[in-house]
Amino acid sequence: MKKILIFFSLMILVIFSLFMDSSGKGREGIEGTWLGTLKIQAMEIRLVFHIVLTEQGSYEGTMDSPDQGAKGLVLDTVNFQDNILTIELKRRMVSYEANLDENGEILNGKFKQGGIELPLEMKRVEEVEKVVRPQDPKKPYPYIEEEVSFLNQEAGIKLAGTLTLPEHGGPFPAVMLITGSGAQNRNEEIMNHRPFLVLADHLTKNGIAVLRVDDRGIGGSTGNVNDSTSEDFALDVLAGVDFLKNRKEIDSKKIGLIGHSEGGLIAPIVASQTKDVAFIVMMAGTGLTGEEIIYLQSRLIAQASGVNNEDIEKNLEDQRKVFAVVKSGETVDIIKNTLHKMFLDDFNAMSEDERKAMGDPEAAFEVQARQVTSRWFRYFMSYDPTTHLKMVKCPVLAINGEKDLQVPPKENLAAIEQALREAGNMHVTIKELPGLNHLFQKATTGNPSEYAQISETINPEVLFLISSWILETIK
Repeated sequence: MKKILIFFSLMILVIFSLFMDSSGKGREGIEGTWLGTLKIQAMEIRLVFHIVLTEQGSYEGTMDSPDQGAKGLVLDTVNFQDNILTIELKRRMVSYEANLDENGEILNGKFKQGGIELPLEMKRVEEVEKVVRPQDPKKPYPYIEEEVSFLNQEAGIKLAGTLTLPEHGGPFPAVMLITGSGAQNRNEEIMNHRPFLVLADHLTKNGIAVLRVDDRGIGGSTGNVNDSTSEDFALDVLAGVDFLKNRKEIDSKKIGLIGHSEGGLIAPIVASQTKDVAFIVMMAGTGLTGEEIIYLQSRLIAQASGVNNEDIEKNLEDQRKVFAVVKSGETVDIIKNTLHKMFLDDFNAMSEDERKAMGDPEAAFEVQARQVTSRWFRYFMSYDPTTHLKMVKCPVLAINGEKDLQVPPKENLAAIEQALREAGNMHVTIKELPGLNHLFQKATTGNPSEYAQISETINPEVLFLISSWILETIK
């Protein structure tokens, strides 16, 4: 049995066709654009290095992860000597060391991040194909688009975003969009998909103003997303609702929230704390604790990725042991020490090949330990969404894709509906949507590895369902 020492993971990796250069032979130097694909189990993700030769004769460069929406990450180190390229991106714990072939066209080496080591071949290319998403709106838009910002006074941070307004009429109903987990920009950009851009475009064309905002520390927003919990983000949303209330173009009695994934967890927190929220839409929102979701999610994604049942059960058992320590109530230092002992026991039981494949074990442990002991993770794992759902009195639309493997629909929708009904909320619409995944795309398996391969960003029927429900609800 192969031991997997990753406590939990959400790997969202992709592959696209490339415009490869196959003409130039025998080039000298390393400058240029290099492209390769990392492979992890059944998942793939492209990496791009842009390397230039400076006037001083040294090298510098940037890294892109186009399928994850990361561009222009400045490299700390770019060395090329004796046909060996060495690259470092320290803040992401990334390094790459490779040999250049005799034709100067192919790099063969090892990519390392956080203790994980993977083989990576990179080829010199003239251009990396740009992924076109057909649902992305094209300018000029038939509505008003305004760059805005507002303050969360309690946290002392500025939130920056985009407000879109219908061109004629008003005051308008409005929604604030709430992103899912992780550091997200205002478009909730993921693997070249911009779901919130597409959603905002549709809603605004149908007479609904939309505010979408960069997460803390992302884009134009200040603050630190990594040291915040869902309750902290709820305060940001409350500040956004206050901002909308004070806009003359907005009908202050018709302001709602649309949250995706963790955003669907945050929306009820906000709605339970203010009467200014007229309705909420939960897109793949949660009704179970984070711990319950991680177990379900881990099993479903592993099954979809072809992992055998024996390994799945063993890894779930390991997760339960780790989470028991994380929930112990001890200090972070004590928790890390306990986890480190567990980690070493597993590491010592691994084969020599498995140890080599891991790379630096201490770096691997540190990355994972930092993740599971973070404020966000500890809050998410223990938080029960029904606590606030039972206080929500406004109309609620809760939708999930049938093939959602990250927030499994049946268990979560049932918990959401039960909590709202127990609260006496009679304005509840629950829908499990056939054939859709966590991003509300038409999908084959629902595995996150498919997200980037699907050209559709949000299924049009979902867009129509949301806009028509809102317009009917606010009559």
